[in-house]
Amino acid sequence: MILKVIQLKIEEFSLGRLRTNCYILKKDNKCIIIDPGDEAQKIKEACKGYEVEEILVTHHHWDHILALEELENFYQLKHNTFLRKTFNYEIIETPGHASDSLTFYFKEERTMFTGDFLFYHNIGRCDLETSNIEEMKKSLDKISKYPDDIKIYPGHGKSSILGEEKKYFCQYISLL
Repeated sequence: MILKVIQLKIEEFSLGRLRTNCYILKKDNKCIIIDPGDEAQKIKEACKGYEVEEILVTHHHWDHILALEELENFYQLKHNTFLRKTFNYEIIETPGHASDSLTFYFKEERTMFTGDFLFYHNIGRCDLETSNIEEMKKSLDKISKYPDDIKIYPGHGKSSILGEEKKYFCQYISLL
């Protein structure tokens, strides 16, 4: 018996005025879109030849959803339905930056999409309308229990490794 291992391919686009990271995950001729921040046509081009199974949104701040309605209409999909047909992931509630913040953890691939909750050497702002400092502290505590070798893909800026980011959690909490 021959087992075929299908690797997850992650494409990253920095879109719109605030250079929001949009990720397209591809596997087995299927794909999902994470945080369609803007430039719907560019996202559609990147998904050409793949069946778009899902659209995931880490939180609903405008810079993460500018292309959402157009893509939902085009692909006849609603976002955050969590179908998990081809892609297996855990949904982690990580409020703090926004009350609806979600982190998507792909355990098999050791990857995590954190939106604006966690960045390279930083965390999301906690001074916005639905932000909450106490919730951010709880979210950092929750995410600190995950393995250090997970690669994180944030909503802005470059990727990192969770263990690298954990070094700063105490510092962030003391500043909140």
